[in-house]
Amino acid sequence: MEQKTKERTFKQMLWISMISMTMMFAGLTSAYVVSKGREDWLSFELPSAFFISTLLIVLSSLSFYLAKKSLMAGDQTKTTWLLALTLVLGLGFVFYQFNGFGQLIDAGLYTTGPQSNVASSFLYVITATHLLHIFVGIIVLLRVLFNNVRKKYTPASHLGFSLSAIFWHFVDALWIYLFLFFYFIG
Repeated sequence: MEQKTKERTFKQMLWISMISMTMMFAGLTSAYVVSKGREDWLSFELPSAFFISTLLIVLSSLSFYLAKKSLMAGDQTKTTWLLALTLVLGLGFVFYQFNGFGQLIDAGLYTTGPQSNVASSFLYVITATHLLHIFVGIIVLLRVLFNNVRKKYTPASHLGFSLSAIFWHFVDALWIYLFLFFYFIG
């Protein structure tokens, strides 16, 4: 397969996947809005850990962006360090998400069982679904880091790197949307 055709095909597949994910989260957040009209709806405040995780995910997007700039400038060592930083920030995001779940439980907000409510169940389902996508992103990021250390990427040949960056920025933007959604609508 010609390189340009291969690039176009993989990018189209990624965009179709991201559009599908966007539709899924649009459906979940729409269901949240519709459910707010229920008599048993219980409002809550976002856990403070979610604020920290949001900062970490924004910083991870910035470090991945800088890693790509370093790659395009031919600085493989700096690219590796920035990818490693992105990974650490992504893992920090996951840590604080779970910390936030703990804060929700401490506040008496459960996802299932007799003490659960619709609002907290939605919050858990939506954030856990996003976390699943972050886990995929971390696996992809590990592969990119490994390939970069093996010098697989160059300024002229970086398809896997670029596709991974697009996906990472997408899941980061998705979290920002979800965070703002829960902050203002929740």
